[in-house]
Amino acid sequence: MMKRNLLILLALIPTMLFAQKKGAKEKTEQVALDEKLYAGLEWRNIGPTRGGRSTAVAGVLGDDQTYYMGTVGGGVWKTTDAGITWKNITDGFFNTGTIGAISVAASDPNVIYVGTGEAPIRGVMTSSGDGLYKSTDAGKTWSHIGLENSMHISKIAIHPTNPDLIYVGVQGNPYGPSDNRGVYKSTDGGKSFKVVHFVNEFTGVSDLSMDESNPRILYAAMWDHQRLPWYSRSGGAGSGIFKSVNGGETWEKLSEGLPKVVMGKIGVTVSPADPERVYAIIESDEGGLYRSDDAGKTWKNMNKERVLRARSWYYMHIQADPANADVVYVMNAPLLRSIDGGKSFVSLPVPHGDTHSIWINPDRPANMVYGGDGGAAISFNTGKTWSTIENQPTAQFYRINADNRFPYWVYGGQQDNSSVAIPSSTNGPVIDWQDWIAGVGGCESAYVAFDPNNPILMYAGCYQGIIDEYNLASKKSKGIKAYPESGLGEPSDEVKYRFNWNAPIIVSQHNPNTIYHAGNKVLRSTNRGLTWEEMSGDLTRNDSTKLGLMGGPITNEAAGGEIYHTIYYLAESPHDAKVLWAGADDGLLHITRDAGKTWTNISPKEAGEGMINSIEVSPHTPGTAYVAFTKYKFGDFTPYLYKTTDYGQSWQMLTKGIGAKAFVRVVREDPNRKGLLFAGTERALYISFDGGQQWSQFKLNFPMTPVTDLKIHHNDLLAATSGRAFWILDDITSLQELTPQVATTDAYLYKPREVVKSGNAFDLPNVTVGKSAYKGALIRYHLKEMGEKDSTLLKLEIADAEGKVLRTFNSASKKKAEQLPKKAGMNVLKWDLRGENIETAEGVFVPSFGGGGMSSYMVGPGTYTITLTFGDKTMQQALNILPDPRDAATLAQHREKQQVLERIALDIEDIYQSLKDLQQVRKQLKAMDERLGDSDEYKSINDKSRAIIKKVGATEEKLIQPKQETFQDVVNFRSMLDSQLYDLLQTIDGNSPPLTDGEKERYNDLKEIWNTRKTEIMQILNDDVPAYNNMLEEKGVPYVAPNNDNKEEKLGS
Repeated sequence: MMKRNLLILLALIPTMLFAQKKGAKEKTEQVALDEKLYAGLEWRNIGPTRGGRSTAVAGVLGDDQTYYMGTVGGGVWKTTDAGITWKNITDGFFNTGTIGAISVAASDPNVIYVGTGEAPIRGVMTSSGDGLYKSTDAGKTWSHIGLENSMHISKIAIHPTNPDLIYVGVQGNPYGPSDNRGVYKSTDGGKSFKVVHFVNEFTGVSDLSMDESNPRILYAAMWDHQRLPWYSRSGGAGSGIFKSVNGGETWEKLSEGLPKVVMGKIGVTVSPADPERVYAIIESDEGGLYRSDDAGKTWKNMNKERVLRARSWYYMHIQADPANADVVYVMNAPLLRSIDGGKSFVSLPVPHGDTHSIWINPDRPANMVYGGDGGAAISFNTGKTWSTIENQPTAQFYRINADNRFPYWVYGGQQDNSSVAIPSSTNGPVIDWQDWIAGVGGCESAYVAFDPNNPILMYAGCYQGIIDEYNLASKKSKGIKAYPESGLGEPSDEVKYRFNWNAPIIVSQHNPNTIYHAGNKVLRSTNRGLTWEEMSGDLTRNDSTKLGLMGGPITNEAAGGEIYHTIYYLAESPHDAKVLWAGADDGLLHITRDAGKTWTNISPKEAGEGMINSIEVSPHTPGTAYVAFTKYKFGDFTPYLYKTTDYGQSWQMLTKGIGAKAFVRVVREDPNRKGLLFAGTERALYISFDGGQQWSQFKLNFPMTPVTDLKIHHNDLLAATSGRAFWILDDITSLQELTPQVATTDAYLYKPREVVKSGNAFDLPNVTVGKSAYKGALIRYHLKEMGEKDSTLLKLEIADAEGKVLRTFNSASKKKAEQLPKKAGMNVLKWDLRGENIETAEGVFVPSFGGGGMSSYMVGPGTYTITLTFGDKTMQQALNILPDPRDAATLAQHREKQQVLERIALDIEDIYQSLKDLQQVRKQLKAMDERLGDSDEYKSINDKSRAIIKKVGATEEKLIQPKQETFQDVVNFRSMLDSQLYDLLQTIDGNSPPLTDGEKERYNDLKEIWNTRKTEIMQILNDDVPAYNNMLEEKGVPYVAPNNDNKEEKLGS
């Protein structure tokens, strides 16, 4: 034990970490704290449950209810009910969340291979993977089996009868040259791999198709490509279709009938119905839908329609029908189907456009699953109808914002969808579709800005610099772009302003009438966008060689994702309205300290070219700022996080402890504790307690997903993710208070956050929609390391302002409702704001979830005292409970409500105590009857006993309904006095004050009934029972009261 304690103490000794850059002025003690010290914290996903991008799907032979969906940033999901519900099956196993390929072995559906790194790579919202994963138990567990440097995997082909023989199509590094691409083969289930086809360091596999009738035959579509921040190159000498007839050992490039000019991205599929029939969708000036009827020897262009191959770098997916060689599907913005061998196509309706992947059931081709930019859906009638995509919490968000309403609302732009406004909590336990708003101006790439104290006018953006003013009250939108030109398809050097896909918009925190919008220049409006002022020059590198057309050599790309030399982040100082920080997507950082009159270049010199993803101005010190800097678009995934304490004159790098490829997208500093930092990275969250000198993964129950933005709001930590929607960590007070000193103390009670009394405190652990905040009190406390058999009692009491103990919990209790967690590290007690459960009498059905008794009513607004006792150590904290600000009730009306609730509860307790007394009398009478028997000598006594028992039963039937055994029995049997009072208790408890006249009248009526019944009870106890005892004495009958340790007492005493 001594040794263990010594190790703990050594782990907590602060050490000095010197600045990583000479001249940095600030040195801070390094503090690392074990995750178990805050392991009781819990994130909740608030949604929305509107599917995000899925570029890989798979089904299972012989099971038309089970499907897999690979999402972009959200991991792998599985449904076993044909899409009614989906469950993530890779959390805790995968080190990245972006999925490029899924394949289930036809010969053994327990074997699944998953390739990470989405294949349709975008200029925005694209994440790279870390290789190949395998499951041998249908997704219950996973192992990483290699190809960790593959980055993007497009397809996996499994031998139809041997699940250990696989081929992996590695698309590879999109940003630069790499040898880690081509076709990889494994014959031992992924224990080892060899490259069986490689073209060049810029050419990877965009598609891979196996002839299932002869699995030695493979077709590989090779794609020569590269993505630069300002240009998408799709096409080159390496692109083409290759065929192998010997299991990948050798390959032949197919050419006869194929385009003679340069080709770009290609999709290829061999028909399972006729292996001589092969289809290919080809990007080329001579491109279109090509078909071969002789296994690839010769080809013919069957269809040149642009709809089949538009925006080629993003699509070019194709799938042959398994039963009919003339049926083929092409996935583009629409899902297209041909029934005449590719000569003509029709669009199939799908829940969301931009389709990428399809799996067709070989046993029933009308049954299929598709994946697209809105998630995955299942059809059983060839796409006439589909399962919903509104049950998938896999949305991709760029930024997060929140207002000051109660409960506050969260805002952002969902990629491939619309802007979103969603409440952080609702009156119930979940946040569902009817609770949130799809569209508050702007579009998928939106920043959403507003006055947080009056969130009526929303300023939301879209690509190409589009900005709307959306009126939340009227639901009307007005475009207010500074110069409303259409930039779609236009070269970036021919537009007036260059705007990033995710161009920053902020409403001034100092003056909500001031709006900022940034392109390559900072724009300002003080009249709701009617006029805009250029308050800066071009704050980018403005390199003309990186402007112009943004795609080629075949297909131009000018939707907005490749516009370069733009301002990517704009931060207003919370200390001074004249101070603005502007960071560009090319690495330049500028500051103005005079409201835009002058700007100074303060870019970290060693940073070079890259993207300034976010800027955090310290809420504590005006000259201190943190800059999240990324270079992933240049193929560098190293985390870069810079800090300045002197307005950018000098910089310090702060990345110790952050994973090698977890590049940092955002950092936020806690406004209450200086130096408490949170970093959102490409691979999860990190936390620092020492101003960034030392970082640790901040896992908890947060999924492995890219974190795109963070916000500390109302002392909650809010997170936007690229693949798992919005998340909230409620109340980070404990992190603000956690220190090495707290970590080494025996016990510590954290200050609880004030609770707004806004509804019943339900805790639903597993919800398939957004989860509301717990509406009770989260009481958190720390305990020291303890042995497994530690017997020290832990007790927690909650008392009102007068010192009356309302609720007690302890670690030794056998009752669920009274149990108190006791483990080393952080513990959490969720108090539902109710007093002790009402103890019922025998025969009472408990219509509640009290956990061992009938739930009492919730306490009212006021200050309460929490007392935690651990051994000989006692700690106290005050807990403030506030009324719901949405209610107009006065404090006097709240007090009146609580007084009535207290009287009703006392009446119910009185009923049950009286009933217990009667039930005890009946029990003793029956025991005495059994002793006396049927002798004539005791006939009068027995007659008296039967009369009392009859009166007890008659009175009991008026108080309770013993026939009720289930909640539905309330409609089968009349509810008696106890249930009538309890129903009134629940009604008043759930209603906001003031009390209604009906509630008051009902209570008075029930009280009168109870007074009558109470008189009957007292007659039995005070008249009938003593008379019976006198008869026993007259006959000289000895009496023993059962359940009284055999002490001789009179009946009923």
